[in-house]
Amino acid sequence: MKYFSYYSSPLGGMQMLEENNSLTHLNLSVNKILPAGFPKGSITQKDTPLISSAKRQLDEYFQGKRKSFDLPLSPFGTQFQQKVWNALCTIPYGETRSYKEIAAQIQNPKGCRAVGMANNRNPIMIIIPCHRVIGSNGSLTGYAGGLDIKQWLLAHEKRLSCQ
Repeated sequence: MKYFSYYSSPLGGMQMLEENNSLTHLNLSVNKILPAGFPKGSITQKDTPLISSAKRQLDEYFQGKRKSFDLPLSPFGTQFQQKVWNALCTIPYGETRSYKEIAAQIQNPKGCRAVGMANNRNPIMIIIPCHRVIGSNGSLTGYAGGLDIKQWLLAHEKRLSCQ
């Protein structure tokens, strides 16, 4: 079964999806509408135990009580995207890595742009921490949720990582 629910965060409304007991999507959602690509009747709005756990863990993250997530994830993507998303999950809370460093980590040192594209396609924001990837010169570069949200997330983690 496929389930979805909404979550109110300090960043605004978010939508999360679960399929086969794994989280597949977490993204900003301005409107409470049926997730794109799902015909009516193919997905049910419900706070399953997994979705409830995800909401609790996000609450703890935003309160500064959680620095890592313990949820089963199944983001849909290419093999390359999966490698990038797995590498993102190794970036410690409150730290950043450059696109170049992630490319080197996945043994594709010339793949900086491809890493950027995989970041942009990350379907599970915050939990797969693509916001922790910055330009080699330390600049904030693209973020699907907007640079203001990326900046907020990095500042939130930096402030709380010192505690």
